[in-house]
Formats: sequence, C-alpha cells, structure tokens
Amino acid sequence: MRIQAYTFFFFFTFCLIAAPNDVKFLWPGEAPGEKKGEIEAEFENYPKDPNDVLRISNVSRPSMKIFPADPKISNGAAVLVCPGGAYNILAYEHEGLDVCEWLNSFGVTAILLKYRVPRRKGREKYDAPLQDAQRAMGLIRQNAKEWNIAKDKIGILGFSAGGNLAVMISTSFKTRTYPKLDNSDEISCRPDFSILIYPAYLVDRNERSRLFPEVKVGPDCPPCFFAHTGDDHVPAEGSALLYLALEKAGVTGNELHLYPFGGHGYGMRKSQNFVSTWPSRAKEWMSAIGVLKK
Repeated sequence: MRIQAYTFFFFFTFCLIAAPNDVKFLWPGEAPGEKKGEIEAEFENYPKDPNDVLRISNVSRPSMKIFPADPKISNGAAVLVCPGGAYNILAYEHEGLDVCEWLNSFGVTAILLKYRVPRRKGREKYDAPLQDAQRAMGLIRQNAKEWNIAKDKIGILGFSAGGNLAVMISTSFKTRTYPKLDNSDEISCRPDFSILIYPAYLVDRNERSRLFPEVKVGPDCPPCFFAHTGDDHVPAEGSALLYLALEKAGVTGNELHLYPFGGHGYGMRKSQNFVSTWPSRAKEWMSAIGVLKK
C-alpha cells in the first residue's frame, strides 16, 4: 500500500509540476474508421510495485498533452512523444511522462501523444496510430506560434511500438492517411527529426536481412537517432538497417547506438547498462543538428 501511495503521489505531483499543460483531443468527432462498441472504456492500470509500469488501455479518443518548456530556457524545439506497448497498451509513465520531464529540463516543449490502442480488427497495427500521429503533427505546427514553438524544430520520439509509429510518420508523411478535415491537415506532418528507442516491427524476427516493405526510405526523410541493444527481443537489425537505408538515401545527420546489454522496455529508467545513457547521447545529438539553438 505504501508503494502504491508513493507512486500515485509522484504521478500527481509531476502533473502539478508540469503545469500549465493542456489536453487537446485530435479529432472533432470520432476518429477515422472507429466502430462504436468495438473498444471498451479507457482504463489506467497504475503500478503496484517499483518494477511495474503505468499502463493505459482501450484508447478510442486520442489526444495530446502539452508540457511547455520554461520560457526562460526555451529554445523553440518541440517533440511529440510516443510511448510503446506493442500497439496494445501505452506505457505512459517511463516512456511518456518521464520523457516529457527530461525534455522540459533543457528547454524543449514536450507533447505526449495518447494514440489509439489496442490494435483495431481488420487494420494494420500502425494504421489508426499513424492517423493520430499525422493529425497531431499538423495541429502542433498550426499552433506553433501560440505554443512558442519553431515550426522547423518539431521532432518525434518513440519507444518500441511508439518507435515504429515514429518510423512510419517519418517515412509516410507526403499524404494523409485519412480524409482531410481542416487547415491543420494541409500543413506538413513531416517530423524535422526522429529519436527512435528500440523501435519495433521493422524486420521479421526470423528473417532479419531486410526492412518490412511499408518502411519506405527516401532522401526527404528526417535525420534519425537510434538506441538499441543486442540482447533485445526486438531485433536490433531493424535499427541498423534503417540507419543504413537513410545513409544510402542521402539523409544526413543520423546517429546509431548499438549496445550489448539492456534488453527491452527500459525507457528512461537508469541501470548499470550503458544503454541507460541514451538520453545524454540524444540530447548531444539534438544539439549537434542545431535543434537546441535558441
């Protein structure tokens, strides 16, 4: 009970610290392709011990939560954060809230995406989430001035399935995957940079020599940062092959980190494994590509 109380207190306190924040629903009505009654009510499963994670299930009304950077240190950059969870749940704290706090610490506005889960029947696993991510990027650019964001410094960061989502929007941004609704859908949904932490579903686990055909890399894709481990059950070959494909396509500024140990799902959590230094490496990379300049 004490651990549960502490976890809830930390979560509630973080929300207060992050204020002012705002929740923006992505769609004025039902999201594209949704079927009434297909998904049960949204549910938040709070951690029961320090090794557990906050899980959000049954998201049918996708949204984004804005965590503005302190104006005193803001550099105008923004990052859309995509938690993982196998496209079935959202690991909302260690791959979401904690990431937003980290981004805010060096002047980056964080926008936490609550995309649709679980997977919808009869649709590709990334289909509905990609619609949500494209819509979110357009809305962010539309509101950039109001939110103190530079339109050319809007990136995306994803873990596992969220990393796959970040890959999909970074390679599928030329056309919307849903009927356009308003002016925000006329604005580019291309991320200016992508941070991919153990991205999933890029290669077949048995045949790891090529990327899946839906990952279409071209010279106009954004630069990407990768962190992955060799002992991850999600093949690190996916990150390596995507890095090589970007380089071959002429995309500059990519950075790949492959670590020996660390497994999967660590998010922002510290450990004795060197992979837990990825946030420092990612911040250095963002600085190197000019994102953190005021």
